[in-house]
Amino acid sequence: MRNKYMDMTRASKKLSYLLRHDKDFIDEHGWAPVTEVIHTLKKEWPEFDEECLSEIVRTDEKGRYSYDEAGVRIRANQGHSVPVDVELKEAEPPEILYHGTADRFLNAIMEEGLTGRSRIYVHLSSTTETAVNVGKRHGKPVVLKIYAGRMRDAGYKFYLSQNQVWLTPKVPVEYIETLYPEQGTENKERGV
Repeated sequence: MRNKYMDMTRASKKLSYLLRHDKDFIDEHGWAPVTEVIHTLKKEWPEFDEECLSEIVRTDEKGRYSYDEAGVRIRANQGHSVPVDVELKEAEPPEILYHGTADRFLNAIMEEGLTGRSRIYVHLSSTTETAVNVGKRHGKPVVLKIYAGRMRDAGYKFYLSQNQVWLTPKVPVEYIETLYPEQGTENKERGV
């Protein structure tokens, strides 16, 4: 039985690191054997077992992880900083998507657009609520309105991860509008 004092939050963060950023731990499609994940996490938490792993996957609010059909491999659905092919299928986005960020990044974004930076893709959401929550993790939140339909019409590709996060390699500045907090002229729609 699992030790009630085991820090599941820290174990979850370690799992996230292994499955998103450790190129020696995952294969070219982002998969890692469940047995290897458990073995690795047991080094820090001896009581870590398959039940613990399943609990992290099941209770993760963002649905970050997926098992393969046989349940013998696990991977992160998105958020990788190492090149992997998680076998995303191209999808047609809605006309508008949203991106949450911190206000300290706004000037750079409005000059350069959005890029994955340390990740392969820019993460977009279909709701402002999700975007606000993402922005809060990085500081004072700002929500950006992304004209995904216009981007699609201009030939940009979009993918929808298994946990319903919209992904695209970049968002040029002409497809971005500051939704809120309202900041004068930056809240005005930019022409495309």
